[in-house]
Amino acid sequence: MQRREWLVRMGAAAVAAPWLVRRPLEAAASATPLERVGIQLYSVRSLLAQDFDGTLRALAAIGYREVEFAGWHGRTPAQVKTAVAAAGLAAPSAHVDLASFRTDPARLCGEHAEAGHRAVVIAWMSPAERKTLDDWRRRAEEFTRFAEAARRAGLAFGYHNHEFEFVPVEGTVPFEVLASATDPALVTLELDLYWATVAGADPLAWMRRWPGRVTMVHVKDRSADGRMVDVGAGTIGFDALLREARRLGLRHAFVEHDNPTDPMGFARASYGWLSRRDV
Repeated sequence: MQRREWLVRMGAAAVAAPWLVRRPLEAAASATPLERVGIQLYSVRSLLAQDFDGTLRALAAIGYREVEFAGWHGRTPAQVKTAVAAAGLAAPSAHVDLASFRTDPARLCGEHAEAGHRAVVIAWMSPAERKTLDDWRRRAEEFTRFAEAARRAGLAFGYHNHEFEFVPVEGTVPFEVLASATDPALVTLELDLYWATVAGADPLAWMRRWPGRVTMVHVKDRSADGRMVDVGAGTIGFDALLREARRLGLRHAFVEHDNPTDPMGFARASYGWLSRRDV
């Protein structure tokens, strides 16, 4: 599809499905993503397991305004919503696993809507799910069905990448299949900037190719030798990247580190650096 034709369809989709761009993933009034810096709670999962409410309050005290969940640590949807509100936070999205979506998508989406989330995001796919290009095409079809279930619950549906989505399979980059074969009115993309760069991909090139599709990013930094480090302590040029990403439709930016030695120290340092950026 030519870019002009795609943009026309995207505009029509926004009119037909304003919930996608105005409700589930809307930014707060007059707020830019970096005025509402978020954190993917997988980064502090060990602390949440010990003190769920206290960890949320500590993140809010640092300055975070948004969190993205990766599991509720035994809480009910109502308890999650209450804890988030009590901490003065918003939780616009949550990571979910593929198996749970397949088991009962209506129930999963209903519970996440009850918890106050506005989007559910598939976080990962096992190697068995992505061996061939046809596997990726089937996943794209499946994601469109999941997105329809999410829409019925008033949620957006998204997919979060690792590095393998940018490694060609049978001569084609899987991320291209996901972006091209899913409905832009239904499926949003959450781009993990660390994993994209690990694969040698240019995140901005993909955002420019499909403007409006990447509404969320994981701001995760990379040292010269490839290690995850505090945001701002690595080699990824976030300033220009995020400035352009905002113009291309970015709404939410979540800092993340998969295994920080000091989770709260990571949260403080990353917020301190990112919140000062002029993007």
